[in-house]
Amino acid sequence: MKIAVIGGGSTYTPELVDGLARLRSLLPVDELCLMDVAADRLALIGPLAERMFRREGHPGKVTWTSDVVAAVADADFVLIQLRIGGQAARLVDETFPLPCGCLGQETTGAGGLAKALRTVPRVLEIAEQVRRHAKSTAWIIDFTNPVGIVTRALLDAGHRAVGLCNVAIGFQRKFAAALDVSPDRVSLDHVGLNHLSWERQIRLDGVDVLPRLLEERSEELAEETRIPARVLRELGVVPSYYLHYYYQHDEVVEQLRVSTPRAQIVADVERELLAVYADPQLDTKPAQLELRGGAYYSEAAVDVMASLWSDRGDVQVVNLRNNGLFPSLSDDAVVEVPATVSAAGVVPVSTAPLEPLFSGLVSHASAYEELAIDAAIHGGRERVFRALLANPLVGQIGQADYLTDELISLNAAHLDWAQ
Repeated sequence: MKIAVIGGGSTYTPELVDGLARLRSLLPVDELCLMDVAADRLALIGPLAERMFRREGHPGKVTWTSDVVAAVADADFVLIQLRIGGQAARLVDETFPLPCGCLGQETTGAGGLAKALRTVPRVLEIAEQVRRHAKSTAWIIDFTNPVGIVTRALLDAGHRAVGLCNVAIGFQRKFAAALDVSPDRVSLDHVGLNHLSWERQIRLDGVDVLPRLLEERSEELAEETRIPARVLRELGVVPSYYLHYYYQHDEVVEQLRVSTPRAQIVADVERELLAVYADPQLDTKPAQLELRGGAYYSEAAVDVMASLWSDRGDVQVVNLRNNGLFPSLSDDAVVEVPATVSAAGVVPVSTAPLEPLFSGLVSHASAYEELAIDAAIHGGRERVFRALLANPLVGQIGQADYLTDELISLNAAHLDWAQ
């Protein structure tokens, strides 16, 4: 089995390598190929990945390259984890919407659209190389944000793809720890879109214990989700922490205006990590990597690949076509829900319809995502304006006009149609 990682020079990559090395009984990897245009990063992370495999006694080989075709050639799985423009572009995404009173964030709002416009065309170019040079049965596993938009663009283009995020697996692990049980005993009724999701049930051995957790641990959950404990108890669900951008938008904007941007913090962490990765004696995932985020990313990736490969038929939370699951959304929409994962692919698990508490916002955001893909693929100011006007975190003509011009100006170097 060959796994190719596009964006393998990411500081996240040792997290993935650690999971592949530790969980090698689930996934018989013969070759792990890291691909990145940043040769200087590959020169650090490639040898580190090789040492990590050897330390765990993994028999597979680790290779690295800056050539996409060489990376995906004969691959069984292609993981895509790109950040076009790096942390510098992320810093712009997080700051340019603030002057007009809109959220600055890398995956939602105007910043999320900017990232989608930079990212979708490049991911589709890579996917075409996968179609031509990887095995005919190869799967694309997308970790690239905004995951829902990128995954839908891949599926619209006819690629075998599934989107992954670490929000659901992170919740599962935290709930299991709170209940003092093994994670395999905990399952979630996780519904919504990527970075717009709620836990409607938390099942321990099939029995819903969410009411108990909300009663006993609402303050801890409030800290995790950034939603007040009383609101969690009133709603009776656990939202992803991305929901506080919607539920407390104006308050968050004021906080962001006076706080250090997350992109700046991450850039500092990355510099430290790259210095640590340069140590030729290092052969384990360093503790500093926890500051980068992405907890349980490797477990999520290994689980979905193992199930697609060995036909386990287990249930995992993934991003996939709606296909009638929620009648309020188009069949082509991409939703983030539990699905059965097997050699035949991914099939959503039957679940209750979206309640009014969720359905309006989900439908609104899903319609925006459709317009965002149109803008990313076809370009043009009018399409960008339409997507921003439809975005739940923008939605006003004056703001959409301002943000459209700023977005295009600040991202022109990464937008072929704007040059």
